[in-house]
Amino acid sequence: MNSRQAPFDELDRKIVTALMANARTSFAEIGAAIGLSSTAVKRRVDRLRETGVITGFTATVKPSALGWRTEAYVEVYCEGAAPPRRLAEVVRNHPEIAAAMTVTGGADALLHVRARDVEHFEEVLERIRQEPFIRKTISVMVLSHLLPDSPEAGVSQPAPEGASDVR
Repeated sequence: MNSRQAPFDELDRKIVTALMANARTSFAEIGAAIGLSSTAVKRRVDRLRETGVITGFTATVKPSALGWRTEAYVEVYCEGAAPPRRLAEVVRNHPEIAAAMTVTGGADALLHVRARDVEHFEEVLERIRQEPFIRKTISVMVLSHLLPDSPEAGVSQPAPEGASDVR
């Protein structure tokens, strides 16, 4: 087998696009749509998984079905320079944080928080603020999703175990 990574071509792009739209699409269906046999599609998907292009397959779940009815984005401002590694440790301790990233601009980080209700969100916010290096937070509540089919409108994985009964 060739040790060089195979190029990512237009057929790979079509396969990935089809799987992103519906990860349950069969190799035969994808093959019929792009002009390959199901075996050829499977070989390509296997290669895309081996090379890390495809990192997994997930189900998108409506957050409210899991009890997550409140959603907000929280800007986090730190005292001094909080290293991303330390911020990552903190956010892992809060199962309600669906996504977290360091950002440019005034804030040091942006957190995507999901909670059962406003009271639960307030509890989460207070726990975040208890971290000694966090100077302040600014929260923005989500009212509705203008792009309801976007990944942000759904959960790409189930709520973390125990998160729904955090109080």
